[in-house]
Amino acid sequence: MLSRLINFLQKCWQRTLDRHMHTGSDTTGWQDGLLWYKDSGQHLIGDFSMAVVQANNLLEDQSQIESGSLSLLDSGPYGTFVGVYDGHGGPETSRYINDHLFQNLKRFAAEQNSMSVDVIQNAFQATEEGFISVVAKEWSMKPQLAAVGSCCLVGVICNGTLYIANLGDSRAVLGRVVRETGQVLAIQLSAEHNASIESVRQELHSMHPDDSQIVVLKHNVWRVKGLIQVSRSVGDVYLKKAEFNREPLYAKFRLREPIKKPILSADPSISVLQLQPHDKFLIFASDGLWEHLSNQEAVDIVQNQPHHGSAKRLVKAALQEAAKKREMRYSDLKNIDRGIRRHFHDDITVIVVFLDSDLVSRASSLRGPTLSIRGGGINIPAKTLSPCAATSTEISAT
Repeated sequence: MLSRLINFLQKCWQRTLDRHMHTGSDTTGWQDGLLWYKDSGQHLIGDFSMAVVQANNLLEDQSQIESGSLSLLDSGPYGTFVGVYDGHGGPETSRYINDHLFQNLKRFAAEQNSMSVDVIQNAFQATEEGFISVVAKEWSMKPQLAAVGSCCLVGVICNGTLYIANLGDSRAVLGRVVRETGQVLAIQLSAEHNASIESVRQELHSMHPDDSQIVVLKHNVWRVKGLIQVSRSVGDVYLKKAEFNREPLYAKFRLREPIKKPILSADPSISVLQLQPHDKFLIFASDGLWEHLSNQEAVDIVQNQPHHGSAKRLVKAALQEAAKKREMRYSDLKNIDRGIRRHFHDDITVIVVFLDSDLVSRASSLRGPTLSIRGGGINIPAKTLSPCAATSTEISAT
């Protein structure tokens, strides 16, 4: 009897691995080891491509693309929403953003019956406040949630207008054709908030003039209070509210002096751009990609190859660079498991959004089918998943 049970569990476990590691479909994407990818799909005004590669024990990057109605009202507005959420300290904040930010945006868009900078700002604020309420609720049982946060990069394309909103150091880059030469130039659209940038350190010093330790060079890396590299994020409430910077939070996160005002901010930098016929594609990616590729290198890879598989191609190029830096072969890097892989590269998320100029020009009249896809891989925690537990690729399309 026991041997039959063991055989059943072994077969069930193998079916789970086979289903998620080696199969997929054009609808749900494909899994290849720690890489998840969807080579091609259609959004309201063009094609898109997505890819995610995991490095951490638990995938901390989350992402989504939503196309169709951007409001809770059937009357619109209509467009495409892209989100890349690079978590740190754990996956909880990035997962929360993935579940709530777009819904908050739809709610505020319905109230205004339009898309605007205010709608996006309000959606970010509501998401931040929602996660803080989760931290407060779980404080006695899970105080370490106070030390979990996430960068948050969002792109919204609506009626020919592109909105880019960013917290942290993920990045959005535009590929634009120079009419005179035909060359495709890389134009960075997102402002970054990493303490390695001098202007970010200056901003922190101006906001905290009495704190000589507001940024500290630690192990050759600039960190806010010696703890975190980004100055803006969702979460990280231990650096925003004094009531969460005390026991039972781990001592390494607790500051000696009380927090008199928030050290980090959740106010996104937002830019607005009217799309032009010579704007060809957008690359949205977490910092893991930009550690290994420059803006122009990424744009050249997309421009010089077919649309199909663009995101996967960028991820592979970044991994090849990561392997080269460690003087190893790409094939050897691919065999390194999650967790240990983090010593070579971070989680990497890439979404490439192509812009069909004819569709962009008719954007106000387009009413396409709803598309909703989340990229995230299978994310099975090592040694914790029961053999027949339900797993998910975190992808849905309707």
